[in-house]
Amino acid sequence: MMRYMPKTVIELLIKNMKSLLWSPQKGWRLEVTDIAVDQGKILDVGLGLSYVAHKELHFPNIVVLPGLIDSQVHFREPGYEHKEDLYSGSKAALLGGITTVFEMPNTNPPTITRQLLDDKFNRAKGRMFVNYAFYGGGTKDNASSICDMEDHPSCPGIKVFMGSSFGPMLIDQEEALSQILQRTQKPLTVHAEDETILQKNKSELNPNSVIQHPQWRSEESCLSATKRAVNLARQLNKRVHILHVTTAQEVEFLRQNRDIATFEVLPQHLTLYAPDCYHELGTLAQQNPPIRDKNHQEALWRAVNNGWVTTLGSDHAPHTLEEKKRPYPQSPSGIPGVQTLLPIMLDHVNHNRLSLERLVDLMTIGVIRVFNLKNKGIIRPGFDADFTLVDLNKMWTIDNKDMASKCRWTPFHGKRVKGAVFAVIIGGHLCYQEGEILTEPMGQPAYFSNTK
Repeated sequence: MMRYMPKTVIELLIKNMKSLLWSPQKGWRLEVTDIAVDQGKILDVGLGLSYVAHKELHFPNIVVLPGLIDSQVHFREPGYEHKEDLYSGSKAALLGGITTVFEMPNTNPPTITRQLLDDKFNRAKGRMFVNYAFYGGGTKDNASSICDMEDHPSCPGIKVFMGSSFGPMLIDQEEALSQILQRTQKPLTVHAEDETILQKNKSELNPNSVIQHPQWRSEESCLSATKRAVNLARQLNKRVHILHVTTAQEVEFLRQNRDIATFEVLPQHLTLYAPDCYHELGTLAQQNPPIRDKNHQEALWRAVNNGWVTTLGSDHAPHTLEEKKRPYPQSPSGIPGVQTLLPIMLDHVNHNRLSLERLVDLMTIGVIRVFNLKNKGIIRPGFDADFTLVDLNKMWTIDNKDMASKCRWTPFHGKRVKGAVFAVIIGGHLCYQEGEILTEPMGQPAYFSNTK
Protein backbone atom coordinates (compact mmCIF):
# COMPACT_ATOMS: atom_id res chain seq x y z
CA MET A 1 0.00 0.00 0.00
CA MET A 2 1.32 3.45 -0.93
CA ARG A 3 1.81 5.87 1.95
CA TYR A 4 1.61 9.66 1.77
CA MET A 5 3.26 11.73 4.44
CA PRO A 6 3.33 15.50 5.06
CA LYS A 7 6.16 17.32 3.30
CA THR A 8 8.53 17.48 6.28
CA VAL A 9 12.16 18.35 5.49
CA ILE A 10 14.49 15.64 6.73
CA GLU A 11 18.20 14.91 6.41
CA LEU A 12 18.16 11.80 4.18
CA LEU A 13 15.69 9.80 2.12
CA ILE A 14 16.63 6.42 0.71
CA LYS A 15 14.12 6.13 -2.10
CA ASN A 16 12.60 3.04 -3.68
CA MET A 17 15.45 0.62 -2.98
CA LYS A 18 15.62 -3.09 -2.18
CA SER A 19 16.13 -3.28 1.58
CA LEU A 20 16.51 -6.19 3.97
CA LEU A 21 13.93 -5.72 6.71
CA TRP A 22 13.34 -7.75 9.87
CA SER A 23 10.54 -8.15 12.38
CA PRO A 24 9.87 -10.76 15.07
CA GLN A 25 6.63 -11.72 13.32
CA LYS A 26 7.90 -12.05 9.74
CA GLY A 27 11.65 -12.58 10.15
CA TRP A 28 13.82 -11.37 7.28
CA ARG A 29 12.27 -10.11 4.05
CA LEU A 30 13.75 -8.27 1.07
CA GLU A 31 11.40 -5.49 0.00
CA VAL A 32 11.51 -2.39 -2.17
CA THR A 33 10.91 0.50 0.23
CA ASP A 34 11.76 4.06 1.20
CA ILE A 35 13.68 4.87 4.37
CA ALA A 36 13.43 8.32 5.96
CA VAL A 37 16.29 9.44 8.21
CA ASP A 38 16.60 12.46 10.45
CA GLN A 39 18.91 13.41 13.32
CA GLY A 40 20.81 10.15 12.98
CA LYS A 41 17.74 7.96 13.46
CA ILE A 42 15.40 6.03 11.18
CA LEU A 43 12.24 8.10 11.07
CA ASP A 44 10.00 6.04 8.80
CA VAL A 45 10.05 2.98 6.53
CA GLY A 46 7.55 2.30 3.74
CA LEU A 47 6.72 2.85 0.10
CA GLY A 48 5.63 6.26 -1.14
CA LEU A 49 7.13 8.41 1.61
CA SER A 50 6.86 12.03 0.51
CA TYR A 51 9.36 13.73 2.79
CA VAL A 52 11.54 16.45 1.33
CA ALA A 53 15.16 15.58 2.12
CA HIS A 54 18.42 17.47 2.03
CA LYS A 55 19.89 14.34 0.44
CA GLU A 56 18.10 11.63 -1.52
CA LEU A 57 19.64 8.31 -2.57
CA HIS A 58 18.35 5.95 -5.23
CA PHE A 59 20.50 3.14 -6.59
CA PRO A 60 18.22 0.60 -8.31
CA ASN A 61 20.76 -2.26 -8.45
CA ILE A 62 22.02 -1.90 -4.89
CA VAL A 63 20.68 -3.65 -1.76
CA VAL A 64 20.34 -1.79 1.55
CA LEU A 65 21.29 -3.88 4.58
CA PRO A 66 21.08 -2.84 8.22
CA GLY A 67 24.47 -1.60 9.40
CA LEU A 68 26.63 -4.70 9.88
CA ILE A 69 28.48 -5.41 13.12
CA ASP A 70 31.85 -7.11 13.60
CA SER A 71 31.83 -8.25 17.22
CA GLN A 72 35.49 -9.34 17.35
CA VAL A 73 38.34 -7.09 16.24
CA HIS A 74 41.82 -6.39 17.60
CA PHE A 75 42.88 -2.83 16.75
CA ARG A 76 46.07 -3.10 18.87
CA GLU A 77 45.92 0.28 20.59
CA PRO A 78 47.50 0.96 23.00
CA GLY A 79 50.86 -0.75 22.87
CA TYR A 80 51.06 -2.23 19.39
CA GLU A 81 50.31 0.74 17.16
CA HIS A 82 52.93 -0.36 14.62
CA LYS A 83 50.50 -3.20 13.74
CA GLU A 84 47.24 -1.23 13.89
CA ASP A 85 45.50 1.58 15.73
CA LEU A 86 41.93 2.75 16.23
CA TYR A 87 42.11 5.10 13.23
CA SER A 88 43.51 2.62 10.70
CA GLY A 89 41.51 -0.35 11.95
CA SER A 90 38.23 1.54 11.85
CA LYS A 91 39.07 2.84 8.37
CA ALA A 92 39.48 -0.78 7.23
CA ALA A 93 36.13 -1.58 8.85
CA LEU A 94 34.40 1.24 6.99
CA LEU A 95 35.83 0.12 3.65
CA GLY A 96 34.62 -3.38 4.48
CA GLY A 97 31.02 -2.27 5.04
CA ILE A 98 31.12 -2.60 8.83
CA THR A 99 29.32 0.11 10.79
CA THR A 100 30.07 -1.04 14.37
CA VAL A 101 32.99 -2.94 15.89
CA PHE A 102 33.57 -4.54 19.30
CA GLU A 103 37.29 -4.25 20.10
CA MET A 104 39.27 -6.72 22.21
CA PRO A 105 41.23 -6.09 25.44
CA ASN A 106 44.58 -7.83 24.74
CA THR A 107 46.45 -4.58 24.22
CA ASN A 108 49.46 -3.30 26.18
CA PRO A 109 48.52 -2.54 28.86
CA PRO A 110 45.57 -4.92 28.68
CA THR A 111 42.14 -3.43 29.26
CA ILE A 112 41.64 -4.94 32.71
CA THR A 113 40.41 -1.98 34.83
CA ARG A 114 37.71 0.64 34.42
CA GLN A 115 40.40 3.31 34.14
CA LEU A 116 42.06 1.51 31.21
CA LEU A 117 38.66 0.92 29.61
CA ASP A 118 37.85 4.63 29.91
CA ASP A 119 41.20 5.39 28.32
CA LYS A 120 40.22 3.43 25.21
CA PHE A 121 36.99 5.37 24.84
CA ASN A 122 38.92 8.62 25.20
CA ARG A 123 41.35 7.49 22.49
CA ALA A 124 38.43 6.64 20.18
CA LYS A 125 36.80 10.10 20.26
CA GLY A 126 37.13 11.74 16.87
CA ARG A 127 39.46 9.02 15.58
CA MET A 128 37.23 6.10 14.61
CA PHE A 129 35.36 5.96 11.31
CA VAL A 130 32.78 3.46 12.62
CA ASN A 131 30.83 3.00 15.85
CA TYR A 132 32.62 1.16 18.62
CA ALA A 133 32.47 -0.79 21.85
CA PHE A 134 35.33 -2.09 23.96
CA TYR A 135 35.51 -5.34 25.91
CA GLY A 136 37.00 -5.52 29.37
CA GLY A 137 39.54 -8.27 29.96
CA GLY A 138 39.55 -10.96 32.62
CA THR A 139 42.78 -12.06 34.32
CA LYS A 140 43.77 -14.27 37.24
CA ASP A 141 43.83 -11.26 39.55
CA ASN A 142 41.13 -8.79 38.53
CA ALA A 143 37.82 -10.42 39.42
CA SER A 144 37.06 -7.44 41.67
CA SER A 145 37.24 -5.11 38.62
CA ILE A 146 34.74 -7.03 36.50
CA CYS A 147 31.60 -5.20 37.63
CA ASP A 148 33.15 -1.75 37.16
CA MET A 149 34.05 -2.58 33.55
CA GLU A 150 30.75 -4.28 32.75
CA ASP A 151 28.86 -1.28 34.12
CA HIS A 152 30.23 0.91 31.35
CA PRO A 153 27.23 1.39 29.01
CA SER A 154 29.40 0.75 25.93
CA CYS A 155 31.16 -2.41 27.16
CA PRO A 156 29.71 -5.60 25.65
CA GLY A 157 31.18 -7.70 28.45
CA ILE A 158 34.33 -9.44 29.61
CA LYS A 159 36.71 -11.44 27.39
CA VAL A 160 38.94 -14.23 28.72
CA PHE A 161 41.69 -16.31 27.13
CA MET A 162 41.74 -19.89 28.42
CA GLY A 163 44.75 -20.66 26.20
CA SER A 164 47.78 -18.47 25.58
CA SER A 165 47.56 -16.43 22.41
CA PHE A 166 48.80 -12.94 21.49
CA GLY A 167 49.07 -10.59 24.43
CA PRO A 168 49.59 -10.83 28.20
CA MET A 169 46.23 -12.30 29.23
CA LEU A 170 45.71 -15.95 30.25
CA ILE A 171 43.28 -17.69 32.59
CA ASP A 172 44.18 -21.36 32.81
CA GLN A 173 42.94 -22.07 36.35
CA GLU A 174 39.37 -23.09 37.12
CA GLU A 175 39.23 -20.99 40.28
CA ALA A 176 40.05 -17.74 38.48
CA LEU A 177 37.53 -18.47 35.72
CA SER A 178 34.89 -19.25 38.32
CA GLN A 179 35.52 -16.01 40.20
CA ILE A 180 35.09 -13.99 37.02
CA LEU A 181 31.97 -15.86 35.91
CA GLN A 182 30.35 -15.39 39.31
CA ARG A 183 30.67 -11.62 38.94
CA THR A 184 29.49 -11.28 35.34
CA GLN A 185 26.05 -10.01 34.44
CA LYS A 186 26.72 -10.00 30.71
CA PRO A 187 27.74 -13.11 28.75
CA LEU A 188 31.40 -14.05 29.27
CA THR A 189 33.20 -14.06 25.92
CA VAL A 190 35.73 -16.89 25.72
CA HIS A 191 38.78 -17.83 23.67
CA ALA A 192 38.54 -21.57 24.34
CA GLU A 193 41.81 -23.50 24.13
CA ASP A 194 43.09 -25.64 27.00
CA GLU A 195 46.50 -24.33 28.07
CA THR A 196 47.58 -27.61 29.71
CA ILE A 197 46.91 -29.54 26.50
CA LEU A 198 48.63 -26.84 24.42
CA GLN A 199 51.79 -27.07 26.54
CA LYS A 200 51.76 -30.87 26.44
CA ASN A 201 51.32 -30.91 22.67
CA LYS A 202 54.10 -28.41 22.17
CA SER A 203 56.57 -30.40 24.23
CA GLU A 204 55.73 -33.63 22.42
CA LEU A 205 55.54 -32.21 18.88
CA ASN A 206 58.38 -29.69 19.08
CA PRO A 207 56.67 -27.96 16.13
CA ASN A 208 58.96 -26.40 13.53
CA SER A 209 56.54 -26.13 10.59
CA VAL A 210 53.30 -24.17 10.36
CA ILE A 211 51.67 -27.31 8.93
CA GLN A 212 51.85 -28.63 12.51
CA HIS A 213 49.84 -25.71 13.86
CA PRO A 214 46.50 -27.61 13.93
CA GLN A 215 48.20 -30.46 15.81
CA TRP A 216 49.76 -28.18 18.40
CA ARG A 217 46.54 -26.14 18.85
CA SER A 218 44.58 -29.37 18.70
CA GLU A 219 40.91 -30.25 18.44
CA GLU A 220 41.14 -31.75 21.93
CA SER A 221 42.42 -28.48 23.41
CA CYS A 222 39.46 -26.55 21.98
CA LEU A 223 36.83 -29.08 23.00
CA SER A 224 38.26 -29.41 26.52
CA ALA A 225 38.22 -25.65 27.13
CA THR A 226 34.77 -25.19 25.60
CA LYS A 227 33.34 -27.95 27.80
CA ARG A 228 34.96 -26.48 30.91
CA ALA A 229 33.61 -23.00 30.22
CA VAL A 230 30.09 -24.16 29.39
CA ASN A 231 29.85 -26.61 32.28
CA LEU A 232 31.05 -23.99 34.75
CA ALA A 233 28.55 -21.50 33.35
CA ARG A 234 25.78 -24.04 33.87
CA GLN A 235 26.83 -24.60 37.46
CA LEU A 236 26.78 -20.86 38.13
CA ASN A 237 23.67 -20.09 36.05
CA LYS A 238 25.63 -17.77 33.74
CA ARG A 239 26.00 -17.43 29.97
CA VAL A 240 29.08 -17.83 27.78
CA HIS A 241 29.83 -16.90 24.18
CA ILE A 242 32.52 -19.09 22.60
CA LEU A 243 34.57 -17.29 19.97
CA HIS A 244 35.97 -18.64 16.68
CA VAL A 245 34.80 -22.25 16.99
CA THR A 246 36.78 -24.54 14.66
CA THR A 247 35.90 -28.18 15.35
CA ALA A 248 33.06 -30.55 14.59
CA GLN A 249 33.21 -31.77 18.18
CA GLU A 250 32.61 -28.30 19.60
CA VAL A 251 29.72 -27.73 17.20
CA GLU A 252 27.99 -30.87 18.42
CA PHE A 253 28.59 -30.06 22.09
CA LEU A 254 27.44 -26.46 21.74
CA ARG A 255 24.38 -27.54 19.75
CA GLN A 256 23.32 -29.52 22.81
CA ASN A 257 23.90 -26.58 25.17
CA ARG A 258 22.25 -23.71 23.32
CA ASP A 259 20.30 -22.69 26.43
CA ILE A 260 23.50 -21.57 28.15
CA ALA A 261 26.05 -21.00 25.35
CA THR A 262 26.23 -19.18 22.04
CA PHE A 263 29.09 -19.28 19.57
CA GLU A 264 30.84 -17.54 16.70
CA VAL A 265 32.54 -18.67 13.49
CA LEU A 266 34.97 -16.82 11.20
CA PRO A 267 35.15 -16.41 7.41
CA GLN A 268 38.69 -17.79 7.46
CA HIS A 269 37.53 -21.12 8.82
CA LEU A 270 34.63 -21.22 6.36
CA THR A 271 36.84 -20.42 3.36
CA LEU A 272 40.38 -21.76 3.88
CA TYR A 273 41.27 -25.30 4.91
CA ALA A 274 44.29 -27.37 5.93
CA PRO A 275 46.73 -28.49 4.75
CA ASP A 276 46.33 -26.50 1.50
CA CYS A 277 46.24 -23.06 3.13
CA TYR A 278 49.53 -23.70 4.96
CA HIS A 279 51.24 -24.87 1.78
CA GLU A 280 49.98 -21.80 -0.10
CA LEU A 281 50.22 -19.10 2.58
CA GLY A 282 52.67 -20.39 5.16
CA THR A 283 52.50 -18.43 8.40
CA LEU A 284 50.06 -15.93 6.85
CA ALA A 285 47.45 -18.62 7.53
CA GLN A 286 48.52 -18.99 11.17
CA GLN A 287 45.90 -18.05 13.73
CA ASN A 288 44.50 -19.34 17.01
CA PRO A 289 42.49 -21.53 17.00
CA PRO A 290 43.89 -22.82 13.70
CA ILE A 291 42.39 -23.31 10.29
CA ARG A 292 41.58 -27.02 10.10
CA ASP A 293 40.76 -29.61 7.46
CA LYS A 294 37.68 -29.82 5.26
CA ASN A 295 35.77 -32.15 7.58
CA HIS A 296 35.74 -29.49 10.28
CA GLN A 297 34.93 -26.79 7.74
CA GLU A 298 31.91 -28.77 6.56
CA ALA A 299 30.73 -29.09 10.17
CA LEU A 300 30.96 -25.31 10.57
CA TRP A 301 28.90 -24.79 7.43
CA ARG A 302 26.24 -27.19 8.74
CA ALA A 303 26.14 -25.19 11.95
CA VAL A 304 25.72 -21.94 10.01
CA ASN A 305 22.89 -23.22 7.88
CA ASN A 306 21.11 -25.11 10.67
CA GLY A 307 20.93 -21.96 12.78
CA TRP A 308 23.25 -23.16 15.55
CA VAL A 309 25.87 -20.45 15.06
CA THR A 310 24.90 -17.12 16.60
CA THR A 311 27.47 -14.62 15.32
CA LEU A 312 30.02 -14.16 12.56
CA GLY A 313 33.10 -12.04 13.28
CA SER A 314 36.39 -11.35 11.57
CA ASP A 315 38.79 -11.77 14.52
CA HIS A 316 40.76 -9.04 12.75
CA ALA A 317 44.23 -9.58 14.26
CA PRO A 318 46.93 -7.81 12.23
CA HIS A 319 50.69 -8.31 12.42
CA THR A 320 53.28 -6.87 10.10
CA LEU A 321 54.59 -8.98 7.24
CA GLU A 322 58.03 -8.86 8.83
CA GLU A 323 56.61 -10.37 12.03
CA LYS A 324 54.60 -13.02 10.18
CA LYS A 325 57.67 -14.11 8.22
CA ARG A 326 59.59 -15.12 11.32
CA PRO A 327 60.38 -18.85 11.48
CA TYR A 328 57.51 -20.86 12.92
CA PRO A 329 56.60 -20.98 15.81
CA GLN A 330 58.22 -17.62 16.56
CA SER A 331 55.77 -16.12 14.05
CA PRO A 332 52.73 -14.55 15.76
CA SER A 333 49.24 -15.95 15.25
CA GLY A 334 46.62 -13.66 13.77
CA ILE A 335 45.03 -12.70 10.45
CA PRO A 336 43.59 -9.32 9.39
CA GLY A 337 39.98 -9.58 8.26
CA VAL A 338 37.66 -6.68 9.08
CA GLN A 339 37.86 -5.30 5.52
CA THR A 340 37.37 -8.66 3.80
CA LEU A 341 34.76 -10.27 6.08
CA LEU A 342 31.74 -9.05 4.12
CA PRO A 343 33.14 -9.47 0.56
CA ILE A 344 34.24 -13.04 1.32
CA MET A 345 30.84 -13.89 2.76
CA LEU A 346 28.93 -12.19 -0.09
CA ASP A 347 30.90 -14.43 -2.43
CA HIS A 348 29.69 -17.42 -0.42
CA VAL A 349 26.13 -16.08 -0.74
CA ASN A 350 26.57 -15.88 -4.51
CA HIS A 351 27.79 -19.49 -4.52
CA ASN A 352 24.65 -20.56 -2.60
CA ARG A 353 26.53 -21.63 0.53
CA LEU A 354 24.22 -19.50 2.67
CA SER A 355 21.47 -16.96 2.11
CA LEU A 356 21.90 -13.21 2.32
CA GLU A 357 19.32 -13.23 5.12
CA ARG A 358 21.35 -15.74 7.13
CA LEU A 359 24.56 -13.76 6.63
CA VAL A 360 22.95 -10.54 7.83
CA ASP A 361 21.29 -12.35 10.74
CA LEU A 362 24.73 -13.47 11.97
CA MET A 363 26.02 -9.89 11.85
CA THR A 364 23.01 -8.11 13.33
CA ILE A 365 20.23 -10.02 15.12
CA GLY A 366 22.69 -12.61 16.43
CA VAL A 367 24.84 -9.88 17.95
CA ILE A 368 21.77 -8.20 19.46
CA ARG A 369 20.65 -11.49 21.02
CA VAL A 370 24.02 -12.30 22.58
CA PHE A 371 25.03 -8.86 23.83
CA ASN A 372 21.73 -6.95 24.23
CA LEU A 373 22.96 -4.29 21.81
CA LYS A 374 20.65 -1.27 21.66
CA ASN A 375 19.14 0.43 18.58
CA LYS A 376 21.38 -1.10 15.92
CA GLY A 377 21.21 -3.87 13.35
CA ILE A 378 17.58 -3.44 12.25
CA ILE A 379 15.96 -1.14 9.68
CA ARG A 380 13.09 0.10 11.83
CA PRO A 381 11.83 3.51 13.03
CA GLY A 382 13.69 4.61 16.13
CA PHE A 383 16.83 2.63 15.37
CA ASP A 384 20.16 4.25 14.51
CA ALA A 385 20.47 5.14 10.83
CA ASP A 386 23.38 2.81 10.05
CA PHE A 387 23.23 1.02 6.69
CA THR A 388 25.53 -1.16 4.60
CA LEU A 389 24.78 -0.90 0.87
CA VAL A 390 26.03 -3.78 -1.28
CA ASP A 391 26.34 -4.62 -4.95
CA LEU A 392 25.64 -8.34 -5.06
CA ASN A 393 26.67 -8.69 -8.72
CA LYS A 394 30.01 -6.91 -8.84
CA MET A 395 33.00 -9.11 -9.71
CA TRP A 396 36.36 -7.92 -8.41
CA THR A 397 39.71 -9.09 -7.05
CA ILE A 398 40.87 -8.59 -3.47
CA ASP A 399 44.30 -6.95 -3.42
CA ASN A 400 46.83 -6.17 -0.69
CA LYS A 401 47.28 -2.63 -1.99
CA ASP A 402 43.65 -1.81 -1.21
CA MET A 403 43.86 -2.86 2.44
CA ALA A 404 43.58 0.07 4.88
CA SER A 405 45.04 -1.86 7.80
CA LYS A 406 48.57 -0.85 8.75
CA CYS A 407 49.72 -4.41 8.02
CA ARG A 408 48.70 -3.99 4.33
CA TRP A 409 48.13 -7.67 3.60
CA THR A 410 45.33 -10.21 3.49
CA PRO A 411 45.35 -14.00 3.10
CA PHE A 412 42.75 -13.46 0.37
CA HIS A 413 45.07 -11.42 -1.88
CA GLY A 414 44.32 -12.29 -5.51
CA LYS A 415 40.99 -13.95 -4.74
CA ARG A 416 38.25 -13.19 -7.26
CA VAL A 417 34.91 -12.59 -5.54
CA LYS A 418 31.36 -11.69 -6.47
CA GLY A 419 29.73 -9.12 -4.22
CA ALA A 420 31.10 -5.79 -3.00
CA VAL A 421 30.48 -2.95 -0.58
CA PHE A 422 28.93 -0.04 -2.48
CA ALA A 423 28.34 2.52 0.26
CA VAL A 424 28.16 2.91 4.04
CA ILE A 425 25.86 5.21 5.99
CA ILE A 426 26.54 5.82 9.69
CA GLY A 427 24.28 7.97 11.84
CA GLY A 428 22.50 9.15 8.71
CA HIS A 429 25.71 10.37 7.06
CA LEU A 430 26.97 8.93 3.78
CA CYS A 431 30.50 8.08 4.94
CA TYR A 432 31.75 5.94 2.07
CA GLN A 433 30.75 5.32 -1.54
CA GLU A 434 32.45 3.43 -4.37
CA GLY A 435 36.00 3.55 -3.06
CA GLU A 436 35.89 7.05 -1.56
CA ILE A 437 35.68 8.02 2.11
CA LEU A 438 33.42 11.08 2.30
CA THR A 439 33.64 12.13 5.96
CA GLU A 440 36.12 12.56 8.77
CA PRO A 441 36.03 9.91 11.54
CA MET A 442 32.62 10.22 13.19
CA GLY A 443 32.04 6.89 14.95
CA GLN A 444 30.16 6.94 18.26
CA PRO A 445 29.96 4.49 21.17
CA ALA A 446 27.45 1.67 20.88
CA TYR A 447 25.26 0.94 23.92
CA PHE A 448 24.06 -2.19 25.68
CA SER A 449 21.39 -3.19 28.14
CA ASN A 450 22.88 -4.33 31.44
CA THR A 451 20.63 -7.36 31.66
CA LYS A 452 21.74 -10.86 32.43
